[in-house]
Amino acid sequence: MAAASKSKKIDRGEETVSSLAQNYLISLYMLREEVGVATMSRLAEQLATSPVTEHLGTSLASVAGMVRRMKRDGLLELKPNKEIVFTERGGAEAEKIMRRHQLAERMLVDYLGMELHKVHAEAHRLEHAISPDVESKLAERLGNPQTCPFGHPIPGSGYQVPESAVTLDQVEPGTTVIVERIPEDDPQLVQYLVGSRIVRNQRMVVTDVAAYKGTVTLDVDGHEVVVGLQVAPRILVRLEAETPPAGA
Repeated sequence: MAAASKSKKIDRGEETVSSLAQNYLISLYMLREEVGVATMSRLAEQLATSPVTEHLGTSLASVAGMVRRMKRDGLLELKPNKEIVFTERGGAEAEKIMRRHQLAERMLVDYLGMELHKVHAEAHRLEHAISPDVESKLAERLGNPQTCPFGHPIPGSGYQVPESAVTLDQVEPGTTVIVERIPEDDPQLVQYLVGSRIVRNQRMVVTDVAAYKGTVTLDVDGHEVVVGLQVAPRILVRLEAETPPAGA
């Protein structure tokens, strides 16, 4: 029964793409946004962060098999260096499902007040059921937001990441920054960041970067917060003087 649900086709008057392929597309989109280069091993790691309800195989063999299938379907290409890239059609489909996922996140936060660490998993459940008509109405009702609650740009919104934006691990001690975006796919990490007030548009000061300890120390509203150097590259910040556009 579960195997049948994995291959279920989603068809809303558009060319049919399976829900499983959609899950791969959104995982690839997020991976490329954060890391820049997607490979089989990195994709397997990214898929492992998806909610268990998505029933995604994360072994290298299962990932490689699905990527080959999506290549035959004209959604992906494999470069000689093994990098996985979108075709034009694959990129367009990835943006569609990512947009619906992020609008669902905004709805859950803005209207239902859901805790941020629960939002990513719930949006995964909703994204496949949102039709183009519902998507349009939802975006309008939400005020056409440009970013998701975690700060990631919503495809088609026109949002441009500020020029000064860098990952937290690149910031020198003594610098005041504003949080631009945080990772969303690790509930425990999100819960820690929210509890530490490291959320979008939060002002904070980098007080110390200790490579020998593997930590970045921050002053957040007068509270000392420590973030590991393995997490810092996943947090994007901008200089305090640069403000995001309205609607972000």
